[in-house]
Amino acid sequence: MRAIVVDQPGGPEALVWTEVNDPAAGPGEVVLDVAASAVNRADLLQRQGFYPPPPGAPPYPGLECSGVVAQVGDGVVGWSVGDQCVALLAGGGYAEKVLVPAGQLMPVPPGLDLVTAAALPEVACTVWSNVVMDAGLRGGDVLLVHGGAGGIGTFAIQAGVALGARVAVTAGSPAKLERCAALGAEVLVDYREQDFVEVVREATRGHGADVVLDNMGAAYLQRNVDVLATGGRIQVIGLQGGVKGEINLGVLMGKRAQVRGTTLRARPVEEKAAICARVASDVWPLVAAGRITAVVDRRIPMADAADAHRAIESGDHVGKVLLVV
Repeated sequence: MRAIVVDQPGGPEALVWTEVNDPAAGPGEVVLDVAASAVNRADLLQRQGFYPPPPGAPPYPGLECSGVVAQVGDGVVGWSVGDQCVALLAGGGYAEKVLVPAGQLMPVPPGLDLVTAAALPEVACTVWSNVVMDAGLRGGDVLLVHGGAGGIGTFAIQAGVALGARVAVTAGSPAKLERCAALGAEVLVDYREQDFVEVVREATRGHGADVVLDNMGAAYLQRNVDVLATGGRIQVIGLQGGVKGEINLGVLMGKRAQVRGTTLRARPVEEKAAICARVASDVWPLVAAGRITAVVDRRIPMADAADAHRAIESGDHVGKVLLVV
């Protein structure tokens, strides 16, 4: 098979489409013929040498894919050769075939074609595990999503709206904020021109955000605490703004608030399987009903993965960039 390999960490040109060994399904595993994968910022970090795959994961980038079951290992139930599915991966999505623990497979969401479905596994599992399973977002809550125009952000807006929450977002341009509004975001903050703490607190009459989904990390840490409502929860899922920050613990304690950092890639297989099961049971019906859609910015041949990475690094995309085999 062919896959994207990174011979030496570096820029997008480090991504090389080349021949590699085919995977084989062991007990509890499935091999997929990949239809499409999608680019996540973790892939850019892996390409640069900063985010190696966990032990046992394929060495190629790619945290999600859609495809067709090609091999089924011993002990796998519920999946047969020829089935179409999507998968949450620890790596290896940038390839013609990928080996997946069976618990990390999900059916293609009703109403989506196989290629478009590749836009959903990672964002759905990340958002649902953080916003719903961990932070307990409920109808009537205020959800603040940083980076609202990205893959995670566009999904989180729709999920929040579907749950009956009021959604606030930050984004870097009026055009991106317009796209967020079209997905259901009510409070729109241009982070280049406005202070999200002031805007969100004013828009909510001083209440603030019950849940913050944060991709920035250190740069936003104290301001995220400041924007919280009493009993609020911050879910840190990215570190684009640095890894070390300071907060006023007095403010955190006074609000009886929580700050939680999570990752998805390195979780045990059993935890990922539990998340995938919840997404299939709770989220896919929302997709089938048209309340959540896959937001795809562009589709690029997988052999041209370098162009896809450049598109993400440029920051001009909205939603997901797909790599199509």
